[in-house]
Amino acid sequence: MTTALFVVSEEGYWGEECVEPLETLSAAGVEITVATPSGNPPQIDERSIDPEQVGEETAEHVREVHETDERLNDPIPTAQADAEAYDAVVFPGGHGTEWDVNQDSDARRLLRNIVAGDDGKALVVCHAVGILAFARDSQGAFIVTGRDVTGFPNEWEDGIVDENDCMPNGRKLPYWVEDEVKTAGGNWDADLESDTSVTVDGDLITGRGPASSTVAAETLLEELGV
Repeated sequence: MTTALFVVSEEGYWGEECVEPLETLSAAGVEITVATPSGNPPQIDERSIDPEQVGEETAEHVREVHETDERLNDPIPTAQADAEAYDAVVFPGGHGTEWDVNQDSDARRLLRNIVAGDDGKALVVCHAVGILAFARDSQGAFIVTGRDVTGFPNEWEDGIVDENDCMPNGRKLPYWVEDEVKTAGGNWDADLESDTSVTVDGDLITGRGPASSTVAAETLLEELGV
C-alpha cells in the first residue's frame, strides 16, 4: 500500500490546501498519517473556513473535515516520524507554517530524507514552500538550489499584509516565501497567468496555493504511479 505523511501546522494551516490533498490521496487508496511539530492537533486558519473568503460550500466542508477526521485529530510529533516509512511527505500551506513547520528541524529532516531517497516524493504547497529556504541536504546545500518551484507569490502577499508586514490579526509575518526561496537559489515561477500552478522537479512537487491543491495532489499520485 502507498503511504503518505502529512506535516500540518499548529499555527494555522489553510484548510483547502490540506483537505483537498488528504481526500484526493485517500480516494486513491493511499494510507495517510498526520504529524505536527509537537504532536498536538493542527489548528486551522480561520480565514480558510470563512464563507466570505472561500465560499460557503468550501468553508462548511473543510470545517467538517477539520473537526471530524481522526487522522487530523490524532497526529504524531514530527520527531517520531521517519521519512523512510513513507512513499511521500506532504506539506500543506497556510501562513501558520512560517511560525512552526518551516522552522521545525524535524520537518526539515523529513523533507531532506524523503527527497534523498530512491523513490520518495515531497509535495509542498503555498506558504509551506518556505521550508525550502531553510532545508539543507546532507552536504549542507539548500535543497531548493537550482530547482524549479512555485509557491505563494509576493504579489498575493502584498495584498494581505500592511506596510509593516503585519497580518490582519496584527501578527508580523516573519518573511515572504518568494523572497526567501529565491535567496536560497530556487528557480521561482508562480505562473500568475494560470488558474493553477504546480511544478515538478525530480522528487520535489510544489503547488502555488489553494486553487492548485487538487491538481498538486493528482500530480503527486501520477509521480507515485498510483
